[in-house]
Amino acid sequence: MSDVREPARVPRPGQGRERPLTVHHLNQLLLVCSLVLLIAVAAVRVSSRSGLPSLLVYLGIGIAMGQDGIGDIHFDNAELTQVIGYAALVVILAEGGLGTKWKEIKPALPAASVLALAGVAVSVGITATAAHHLIGLEWRQAFIIGAVVSSTDAAAVFSVLRKIPLPARVMGTLEAESGFNDAPVVILVVSLSTAGPVEHWYTLLGVILMELAIGAAIGIAVGWLGSWCLRHVALPASGLYPIAVMAIAVTAYAAGALAHGSGFLAVYLAAMVLGNAKLPHWPATRGFADGLGWIAQIGMFVLLGLLVTPHEMGDDIWPALVIGLVLTMVARPLSVIVSLAPFRVPWQEQTLMSWAGLRGAVPIILATIPMVSGIEDSRRIFNIVFVLVVVYTLLQGPTLPWLARTLRLGKGAEAADLGIESAPLERLRGHLLSVAIPDGSRMHGVEVGELRLPPGAAVTLVVRDEKSFVPLPTTVLRRGDELLVVTTDPVRDATERRLRAVGQGGKLAQWLGTGGNGAEA
Repeated sequence: MSDVREPARVPRPGQGRERPLTVHHLNQLLLVCSLVLLIAVAAVRVSSRSGLPSLLVYLGIGIAMGQDGIGDIHFDNAELTQVIGYAALVVILAEGGLGTKWKEIKPALPAASVLALAGVAVSVGITATAAHHLIGLEWRQAFIIGAVVSSTDAAAVFSVLRKIPLPARVMGTLEAESGFNDAPVVILVVSLSTAGPVEHWYTLLGVILMELAIGAAIGIAVGWLGSWCLRHVALPASGLYPIAVMAIAVTAYAAGALAHGSGFLAVYLAAMVLGNAKLPHWPATRGFADGLGWIAQIGMFVLLGLLVTPHEMGDDIWPALVIGLVLTMVARPLSVIVSLAPFRVPWQEQTLMSWAGLRGAVPIILATIPMVSGIEDSRRIFNIVFVLVVVYTLLQGPTLPWLARTLRLGKGAEAADLGIESAPLERLRGHLLSVAIPDGSRMHGVEVGELRLPPGAAVTLVVRDEKSFVPLPTTVLRRGDELLVVTTDPVRDATERRLRAVGQGGKLAQWLGTGGNGAEA
């Protein structure tokens, strides 16, 4: 039998010899990714104890793996980084929106909206002027840098500020601003990075306002429709609810982008609607979204660290420090003062908001847009933005708690909110609420009869010290108890409001104005 051999494969010009991907290669890739993920998760502990935003730790891991580090990985694909960064930002905005409480953000919406529009315009103008006159950049490049660094980063704001006990108005304004200002900044950077002459400012302003309006309408509509479906349709497994919630949020982004609106604003608003809709199995959904948010941050920051070439940044350190100083000490404070002037915000809160304009991965991701578009000096723009973000995040993040204490803006301890998980009983037209009483809840010491739940709701079981029993009206509830509350569909919302009201105000909730409309007077 003749030996038949396959002809040798000659690589095409410019292609090189390709090695087929085998299971062994896949196993190696999975091992490396899992080790990086474990190191990054362990680094969360370091960042949380030091007060540093986690982005610095993850960026450090990426730099260490890069061509100037011990990993010696050569990566320079700005387009892939931009695509993955956009995807990660969608997840981060969705997680942030799910954790935003409507009652805290509602009073701050007007101020946050003005800060995300007028404040960004003021910041862009001042920063671009400084970059042109002090650094010598051309006007297009100067305005690109001004637009890129004028956006506060949602991931940095959420991770740092939620650890500081700030007043609700300050927290709501900063969180809403970080969720809103990504949209106009992305539109502005893309317009400035487009080849050819830049449009007139009034035309560009009209485009920004139109895309924001489209994104807001689609986000609210998708969030409302998705929450209605999840509340009225019982899925076959509880684990499907977190997946459905994230899928709805991503759908809002895709629909907004396809409709030529702001997908980032759409996903944030849709997630905020979902997060305040009292969905079934909410604690599990919140934990799932939180985990996805961490994975998105880790992957995005590590990839940005890989894209950086540290030995090329020597000449860009001084320009980054100068631009960052103008941004932090002049542009951001003036944008806050101008934007909040009609709202009569105390100077202490304005001072904290000025210092809390944290930059993070969003400016670095936006700095890849001119690189992909082929704008002149785009690599220098990326290096300046990277150094600026690292240096000033290192300065601002750890000092925020100290500044809040100095300005006496820390709020006192509040009663811990109840952990309420809902499972719909579709066939019975009811709901089963699982209520966990935390240590700081004022429901401790309240009798079951004093809950005064509306007709159609009843506490059917109490789990205490791993033992369950059917409670009497005189049963005294204790911290650490878990309650099973059965409600009919019409009184489900009123029951949860009443339970949360008692958790916040105790048995006197009705007289403290927090009755929750759950019981008749």
